[in-house]
Amino acid sequence: MPLMRFLITAGPTREAIDPVRYLTNHSSGKMGYCLAEAAVHEGHSVLLISGPTSLDIPHGVDFLPVECAQEMYDAVKNQAPYADAAILSAAVADYRPVSVPDRKIKKTGERMILELERTADILGSMRAEFGFSGILVGFAAETHDVENYARGKLERKRCDMIVANDVSRSDIGFNSSENEVLLVYPDRTEFLEKAPKAQIALQIIERASRLAQGKAPSWRTADPFHA
Repeated sequence: MPLMRFLITAGPTREAIDPVRYLTNHSSGKMGYCLAEAAVHEGHSVLLISGPTSLDIPHGVDFLPVECAQEMYDAVKNQAPYADAAILSAAVADYRPVSVPDRKIKKTGERMILELERTADILGSMRAEFGFSGILVGFAAETHDVENYARGKLERKRCDMIVANDVSRSDIGFNSSENEVLLVYPDRTEFLEKAPKAQIALQIIERASRLAQGKAPSWRTADPFHA
């Protein structure tokens, strides 16, 4: 298998409501950090771009911390040209508050209405906007009809593979040490049975490396990642 440069995103994002509150999700970042560790274990170079987590940074990776969806979008845009493969496993917020006051919002009425706007689509920007031509792997965290939603995402975002899992199950996915996933390709679907996330990560890295065989690298520079 060829040695490659992996760009991996992990964790949640935090979208500020005011200086002390934010919108986020249940992502622990474990899957993304396991992917980074697995890629290093296999001899690859890794840049891990991560939202806020309580996890230790895997040994041997370049690390770039971010807070919100826009910061992650900017970081991926800047670093994608240096990668052969991008695995975007972060649970990036789909929406953020339209305006964020510089002071804490005080409790007043019985209700408060937040106006939200869409965040930038990082995975959907990789091909057309960022010009990324390497191996592109996305994640689909679904609660039902998992394979169909994942296949639609694969086609819309022009991915080489989607890793899909059912986050409605408490024994896998968010905050769990184990996972069970479908690997959805343009021409087939592969099932990876329930196993520790570290083991699932090794299998995903192996599949991504296999996809890269025979595909021209997306970068033409000897420079390392710029974290």
